[in-house]
Amino acid sequence: MNPNTHHKRHVSTTLSILFLNLSLFFFFETILAQPSQSGLKEKPYVVEYYYKTAWGHADEFIQLYKKNHYPVMKKEEELGRILKLTITKPRLHSTEDGRWDFKVTIAWKNIQITDDGFDEQELIRKLYPDQETYKKEEQRRFEILLAHWDLPVVDVDLDK
Repeated sequence: MNPNTHHKRHVSTTLSILFLNLSLFFFFETILAQPSQSGLKEKPYVVEYYYKTAWGHADEFIQLYKKNHYPVMKKEEELGRILKLTITKPRLHSTEDGRWDFKVTIAWKNIQITDDGFDEQELIRKLYPDQETYKKEEQRRFEILLAHWDLPVVDVDLDK
């Protein structure tokens, strides 16, 4: 047997075993690093909701939000669906492309609760018997929005 052929086979086999071991390592590392489904059910699910209003309409927006949407969220907090709700606004202005007027941060009980079939409309009908006014004001709240986006966030553990 040619020594070069033997060496090439040995290198090829060694590389194949190395590749297989690395593949298995990364496969198990990925599996072990993922939280279990039961772990997800126990962890809060935090989402930041950003609102950018038309210039000069931020006050009107927040008044309508406080009147019509905030009570719904507070009720969901009372029901245990929401753990914490905060609303912030920038102290100073930024560039137009990065501008937002209000950030609502909601820590939901867990990720599943955000898609569990809860009938928010039933809650709204109970809180606002005058549905015509409610719908008109909510339509206005969204008319004065230029942009709205939702951003789920996670904490970064710097001690790991």
